[in-house]
Amino acid sequence: MSDSDVSERPGHRDGLREDGSLARLTIDTVRTLAMDAVQKANSGHPGTPMALAPVGYTLWSQFLRTDPAVPDWPNRDRFVLSVGHASMLLYALLHLAKVREIDSDGKPTGKAAVSLDDIKDFRQLDSKTPGHPEYRMTTGVETTTGPLGQGCGNSVGMAIAERHLAAHFNRDGFPVFDHDIYVLCGDGDMMEGVSGEAASLAGHLKLSNLCWIYDSNTISIEGHTDLAFIEDTGKRFEAYGWNVIHVDDANDCGAVARALETFRATDDRPTFIVVHSIIGWGSPRANSEKAHGEPLGEDNVRATKKAYGWPEDAQFLVPDGVADHFHDAIAARGEPLRQEWEAMFERYRAAHPDLAAELDRARKDELPGGWDADVPVFPADAKGIASREANGKTLNAIAPHLPLLMGGAADLSPSTKTNLTFDGAGSFEANDYGGRNMHFGVREHAMGAIANGMALSYLRSYTGTFLVFADYMRAPIRLAAIMELPVIFVFTHDSIGVGEDGPTHQPIEHLATLRAIPGLDTIRPGDANEAAEAWKVALTHTHEPSVLIFSRQAIPTLDRSKYAPASGLARGAYILADAEGGHPEIILIGTGSEVPMVVAAHERLTASGIRSRVVSMPSWYLFEKQDRAYRDSVFPRSVPARLAVEQGGELGWDRYVGLDGRTITMSTFGASAPLAKLQDKYGFTVENIVAVAEQMLEKK
Repeated sequence: MSDSDVSERPGHRDGLREDGSLARLTIDTVRTLAMDAVQKANSGHPGTPMALAPVGYTLWSQFLRTDPAVPDWPNRDRFVLSVGHASMLLYALLHLAKVREIDSDGKPTGKAAVSLDDIKDFRQLDSKTPGHPEYRMTTGVETTTGPLGQGCGNSVGMAIAERHLAAHFNRDGFPVFDHDIYVLCGDGDMMEGVSGEAASLAGHLKLSNLCWIYDSNTISIEGHTDLAFIEDTGKRFEAYGWNVIHVDDANDCGAVARALETFRATDDRPTFIVVHSIIGWGSPRANSEKAHGEPLGEDNVRATKKAYGWPEDAQFLVPDGVADHFHDAIAARGEPLRQEWEAMFERYRAAHPDLAAELDRARKDELPGGWDADVPVFPADAKGIASREANGKTLNAIAPHLPLLMGGAADLSPSTKTNLTFDGAGSFEANDYGGRNMHFGVREHAMGAIANGMALSYLRSYTGTFLVFADYMRAPIRLAAIMELPVIFVFTHDSIGVGEDGPTHQPIEHLATLRAIPGLDTIRPGDANEAAEAWKVALTHTHEPSVLIFSRQAIPTLDRSKYAPASGLARGAYILADAEGGHPEIILIGTGSEVPMVVAAHERLTASGIRSRVVSMPSWYLFEKQDRAYRDSVFPRSVPARLAVEQGGELGWDRYVGLDGRTITMSTFGASAPLAKLQDKYGFTVENIVAVAEQMLEKK
């Protein structure tokens, strides 16, 4: 079905077009709901939902395999709105499809996922229809989108997960996983580098279960996209190894359907459908940047409704039969598929009980019994090992017990020690989707976004790169925290300990910026046993991501028969060594590679008659979760002399050292030199720690 220009449309009857089929009526309902919601909120983006309503209608009514009554069944198709600013498109589709709400425990509530009242409450406090779709807030929202390109990256992770889950769980006669991932993306997504990174990897991996529908409306906030974007995007995706299809008119539902049928028939590569649309279709502001990110205005809304053959004064109108028509088209396909899957899974449970139980646990974010039985305990060693080495040993001790733990590095696994080396681990590649080592290539940004998509699809994902490159993937780390995804981000080469590589590779401000992200557990272990504990803590998180930060250089492994056990890491900060013979005069605080240095300074102070306490503080996040009594026991208010030592920036330490405390931290970038020279230059020596502590007590 192809629409002509609005001026050529037939007349009206009772405010609706005489030729208004239920399909056309449903499409225009989506459009008008978007206009009305944005106008009522006096905020939002009406133009893209108006343009893409026919595409959304066609995809959902004819292709998307989902059941509105049970929208979280594992083998459903995933729909990702990477153009998250067009959220009203998704909310309107969810409402008209009569998708039912699922609570945080995965149980149906009987309520609509998105009611008409929710749409009227668009962009308001505590509503289920926020300005950009938010995972966990609204049933049917598969991932939080808004920062452009992130949904594209997430979708690649979802496609990887589907292929890996199929390789792991499927057996003859039991297709537990065989779903597809659909994405709506736009010009802004295509301009963002993360989408190119993710698309390049998806093409390499031949992810034929992945379909991106690119809304090429050639309009950005500043004006026509030719101000900054003139490339042939289809040619670029052909070079990536995608199957590229062009649809000349977004209103041509038949052409959209044929393109989607071609995707379903393509089994050797992902599909990129370029759909040309007119933003704000049918409105006086059509094909203009003024239709993008602001309400149309009441007069323009009325004019547009008139052009649609819609009652001009009606607001939030859902004509009789529209919701039933749309819901029935989706449910007629999705409900039998879901019921068949559930019946098949019960047979599967009888035939393969262990695998079925494993999937049950994954859906509940539960770990199997004994998963940490082989976590290594490292003997005391003055020479020690790099915490990155302990990280690798721990990861490979745990991973055999957690078959859905999967990840890799941005071309740095030999350095980050994030490669799974046990028999059968393998690499995830186009010819082996059962492999568990991901090779992300030098694509840190996409790596983070892909890991989030994997975590949204039952995998326990992890990533690996150098800490200085956390800046390249900050957006997906932040989104993991917003979505409460238990992704584990491993960062090594954590300080000036990088040495000769110099200031470009020596992270200074990165610890502070990561600690500033709400809901992110940033852990910097102080020796090999704390590194092992860090992995144990990270894997028990179910609603927060973790950052594990490890050293390049060797760190002494502390004698835990003399000092407190490393299990104290679970509380964020703990008393590692305490004053002998009375109340401490000064508290020495360390993280990471500086902890053994602080312990050595404590021993010297003790030998000179100064009572000091050593606090290992690997996680501010976990420490702040402890009750006041515990926090006061670690940092008693009666001991104002506190000295924090960390080879990073000072920002944030004032909350723990107080007005009378001091830090030995970095206030400049580093330099290219051997580590010992750098430690001397910047004061990270036992001698300097002792000297500063003594000065603090003299001035007391």
